[in-house]
Amino acid sequence: MKRARIAYSGGVHDAVEENGLLRLNDGRLVSEDEVIWLPPVQPRTVFALGLNYADHAKELAFNAPEEPLVFLKGPNTFVGHKAETHRPDGVDYMHYECELAIVIGRKTRNVKRDDAYHYVEGYTIANDYAIRDYLENYYRPNLRVKNRDTCTPIGPWLTDREDIKDPMNIQIRTYINDQLTQEGTTKDMIFDIPALIEYLSSFMTLDKGDIILTGTPEGLKGVKAGDKVVTEIEGIGRLENMIVGDSKFNRKSKVDVKESTVNHN
Repeated sequence: MKRARIAYSGGVHDAVEENGLLRLNDGRLVSEDEVIWLPPVQPRTVFALGLNYADHAKELAFNAPEEPLVFLKGPNTFVGHKAETHRPDGVDYMHYECELAIVIGRKTRNVKRDDAYHYVEGYTIANDYAIRDYLENYYRPNLRVKNRDTCTPIGPWLTDREDIKDPMNIQIRTYINDQLTQEGTTKDMIFDIPALIEYLSSFMTLDKGDIILTGTPEGLKGVKAGDKVVTEIEGIGRLENMIVGDSKFNRKSKVDVKESTVNHN
């Protein structure tokens, strides 16, 4: 089953995919174009992997890590399907990162790799944009690289674990303005899904709703304002978003702040 969270007709709804439509939790059927897509999971702790594909590490001229390189992401980085991502006008190189996202289904600690999949609720797609201008070092991307508002579209669906027979052998693709620019497979991960869950749960508790972003394969290209970027993972879906520059982003931010002020008064 493919599940989503959407805003529609003044409310937030859980929904499931049904014959190309969305069935809301109140029973209504609506088209995908009628709704505002939200992240399919309300992010709790989000772990992101750096350099988890050997080919990606090579294209950045880094050695493949011997231990998972993990950093955390804040909740305001996430936006939904068909949302906008801000590209500051003054940067030289901002690129996409199509990533398989693992959603944890229940609280756990000290999981062994043979049991790891029992704690997975499902999978979704994340596009974890990075601005290389802001990178300080390869082993711990800093806040400006990976924790900017709107920098990580996620969704559109949370696909149930049982619907993906082998998550370690599925295709990953990215398109800029309908042109294929990245193609890889999850089987090329350095640390696979069971290894990541075993590693993280060995020193901290994982909770329901936690997310693990598993890294991206080679094939990075720069994006600019006006680009439509689609990240696709086999069996899970297609995540689309638009890149916007300072003028559009800042104008929208002022409107959002004004509406928030009115709603709280």
